[in-house]
Amino acid sequence: MLYLLSPAKRLDYETPVPAAIERRASEPCFTARAAELIELMRGKTPAEVATLMKLSDPLAQLNVGRYAAWQPAADRSNSKPALLAFAGDVYAGLQASTLKTAELEWAQRHLVILSGLYGALRPLDRLQPYRLEMGTALRNARGKDLYAYWGDALAQYLDERLAAARGAHVLVNLASVEYARAALRPALQARVVECVFEDWKDGRYRVLGFFAKRARGLMARWAIEQRVDVPARLPGFEAEGYAFAAAASDADRLVFRRRLAPA
Repeated sequence: MLYLLSPAKRLDYETPVPAAIERRASEPCFTARAAELIELMRGKTPAEVATLMKLSDPLAQLNVGRYAAWQPAADRSNSKPALLAFAGDVYAGLQASTLKTAELEWAQRHLVILSGLYGALRPLDRLQPYRLEMGTALRNARGKDLYAYWGDALAQYLDERLAAARGAHVLVNLASVEYARAALRPALQARVVECVFEDWKDGRYRVLGFFAKRARGLMARWAIEQRVDVPARLPGFEAEGYAFAAAASDADRLVFRRRLAPA
């Protein structure tokens, strides 16, 4: 069973990586494809990058510098294991820096982080700083955007990972719609279980972006700690007030709800 996560825009390259984890760092599977995309982005001016990705001028300039510095060969001087480099809301819930080495090794076998640049990353894959969201309309040799660029490659990769592993051939989707769209294509053979996180607001349960992102990270953390590798165990997730809502769920769409008391 594999868990899908989205990446994060915010990155942390300041916090040191423990030596025991650095020794286990791995190479991304789609480095050659990432290099093709980097070459496309290197051909753009800061103004073009700002327009393409709706960035401020300082952010566009920062990322032009990142494209220039990116190298196919990553090492400890220019990269960091992906799970420790991403620092957005999902990763605040996951708190990867406090995972034990054995837990990170389990995550390496069961967690996939989707990426506009790298396609699919394992937690310990070396990540160089970048910004390239999956929804970017970057024209390329395969089509008008990154969905066309990746095509069925990510679905095939996931099927191959599942076929090579023991356990249920199931994908647990904890990724956003933007990223899941790149992987959950008709070519995918695996069963997909969606996890939905809802909070009570204005008289009904609804998905609230910030809280849902954090909850995805909380669930990934729980799955790693508990070594959850069969779908039947997923309803057991509980954290920060979320609990399984059986009446709102079905076999392939698990809803977890939270109703916090007023502050």
